[in-house]
Amino acid sequence: MSGVALALEVVVVFFLALFLLHRYGDFRKQHRMVLFATLLAWFLCFLIIVFILPLDVSTTIYNQCKKDNQVNLVPSKTSNRDNSSNSSVFPTQRLPKTCHKPWSYIPDGILPVFWRVVYWTSQSLTWLLIPFMQSYARSGGFSISGKIKTALIENAIYYGTYLLIFCSLLIYVAVNPKWHLTWSDLRTIGITAANTWGLFLLVLLLGYGLVEIPRSYWRASCHGQLLAKTYFKAAKLMTEKADAEENLEDVMEDVKTVNETIKYNHPLRKSIDTILKKCPVEYQEKMGRNMDDYEDFDDKGNPYPSKKSLVKLHKQVIYAVQRHNRTQVQWQILLDEAFHLEDVAKNETSPTHQFVHSFPTAEPPGWISKYLYTPTMEWYWECVFRRWCYRVLAVVLCMFSAAVVWSECTFFSTQPVLSLFAVFIQLAEREYNYVYIEMACFVTIFFLCYCVYSTVFRIRVFNYYYLAPHHQTDAYSLQFSGMLFCRLTPPLCLNFLGVIHMDSTISHQDREKTAYNSIMGSMQVLSFIANGFYIYYPMLIVLLCIATYFSLGTRCLNLLGFQQFMGENDLTSDLVDEGRELIRRERRKRQRTEDGESRRREWRERYSEQRERYGGRNRSTYSELKETDGPGTDTGRAQSRRDRSDKAELLQDVEPLDFTGEEPPETDNRRYAGGHYLSTSASRARIFDDV
Repeated sequence: MSGVALALEVVVVFFLALFLLHRYGDFRKQHRMVLFATLLAWFLCFLIIVFILPLDVSTTIYNQCKKDNQVNLVPSKTSNRDNSSNSSVFPTQRLPKTCHKPWSYIPDGILPVFWRVVYWTSQSLTWLLIPFMQSYARSGGFSISGKIKTALIENAIYYGTYLLIFCSLLIYVAVNPKWHLTWSDLRTIGITAANTWGLFLLVLLLGYGLVEIPRSYWRASCHGQLLAKTYFKAAKLMTEKADAEENLEDVMEDVKTVNETIKYNHPLRKSIDTILKKCPVEYQEKMGRNMDDYEDFDDKGNPYPSKKSLVKLHKQVIYAVQRHNRTQVQWQILLDEAFHLEDVAKNETSPTHQFVHSFPTAEPPGWISKYLYTPTMEWYWECVFRRWCYRVLAVVLCMFSAAVVWSECTFFSTQPVLSLFAVFIQLAEREYNYVYIEMACFVTIFFLCYCVYSTVFRIRVFNYYYLAPHHQTDAYSLQFSGMLFCRLTPPLCLNFLGVIHMDSTISHQDREKTAYNSIMGSMQVLSFIANGFYIYYPMLIVLLCIATYFSLGTRCLNLLGFQQFMGENDLTSDLVDEGRELIRRERRKRQRTEDGESRRREWRERYSEQRERYGGRNRSTYSELKETDGPGTDTGRAQSRRDRSDKAELLQDVEPLDFTGEEPPETDNRRYAGGHYLSTSASRARIFDDV
């Protein structure tokens, strides 16, 4: 049963990671190694946190129960009935506790190997492979060897500093006689250093997510504020969209200049062709129309760009095109969202209680729209139930956040136990209710992961790092997110085990170690980190939650000139008004397009019906005439053929008119015997006099 559970979890997590990668990445355009590295990083992190760690906890509790039964021996003196003078000590055992094996029990030796493989794979990804792939993806080289060379140089500079510091510390430890460290101790120090850096970043992201996630759901229930924020986003996105278009125009001008400079038989022409393939189609057509000269290049003529400048230009083209495409897609998505919110505002006062869309889809409705999600059900969901569901969800998430903050500040206390999650696990441990233990662990870890990882998906560092949905995330941001996930996952696991008092290093309890703690090693090698930083630094989450609640970061960014949605701010009001006008203009434009399409559709349907009706009538008339033909039909047909031949001979006998410049006499039907037609207006007869 445990093997089936583990296999099922692996499959579910894999498809979850694949779905997220498909939503943010682009399988058709991005490099396969980039997609594979990101998918592997996300898959390992989701598998470790959400599914495998609860199994490790339940298995450890079962092993602890077996260990207690083995060592729970007490000495007692009993007398022998046959010889009362002799007494001996017989070791007797108390009644053992009933240890029920969990349904998802994993045999000994499997989890340590699994954790070791997963941990070191994730660390190799975050410190070696993904940084190399980041430099490879951002490189503007025209060959694989050129991109690899650029990536090696960039990473050598970055990691050379870390290697120098590590070697210096290693020499200091080797020379100092007070330190006697083995290879296992050095490995533990490296793991501790990586976890310390991850915990530092984890608390920052968790403090933001614990407040912002419940607040975002609460604000989503307030329709007016949500619509105003959408207008604000529209104004900012329009500015970014115009900037991206201007940047693309400038880069395309540089490409055009280089394209006209370097001829077909130039050695660098292949590089120019590679750059042109990355340009949009319309720019390729413009530049292709001007390339009709096959002149030989002259080494003594005008100076040509160097290979290094072309590499830089190639990098600029990739960035500009990707940014332009991303802003275009985001603009269309934001327009749909704004139109939908305006439709909700209009339908709230509808007396018919049926939701009416401003721009209904042209696709035929499916069976869900016909029978389940009808216009009436859509009206009740969008106008009534949705806001209350969001508010209830916001309250529940707020309670979870409060429990997490309290437990993070009190998990160091073991007598009495103050951590709420530790209390829940210990209550279930007394009854050996493994299903409850695993579900409690799953819900707790899932909420922590949602707060941390959703913050990773929300944050944006200018255009350097930004996860945009609908296949608009660049390769660098995808790999950066995978690198963050791999660095945040191990300290998140340790923090969770400390919160539920399953980490003996922090709780100072003599109990069975989890398989995850066994591969982490003894943190007591660096006691000031195990007994100080790991315990007291998470308390900083209280200050971060307070700062997030009062939007101190948003206010600081607004003071620095980065426009943020501040509610009653004058600049925010101006941007909201600007966004409202932009949405109104786009609505009129789309309405005109929809009207034109509907008129063309109506004309096509009308004329297709008339064509079918008249075609059917002609076919029926022809069949009736064919049926009513009598015995004199052949004679009538012969007579009609003779009449047509006579008319043709008369037309051939008429001499053609000469164009003498004189006005021809007007006739009633405006036709001459030669078969030439004139204009229906006498005043326009002089148009063709010069022919």
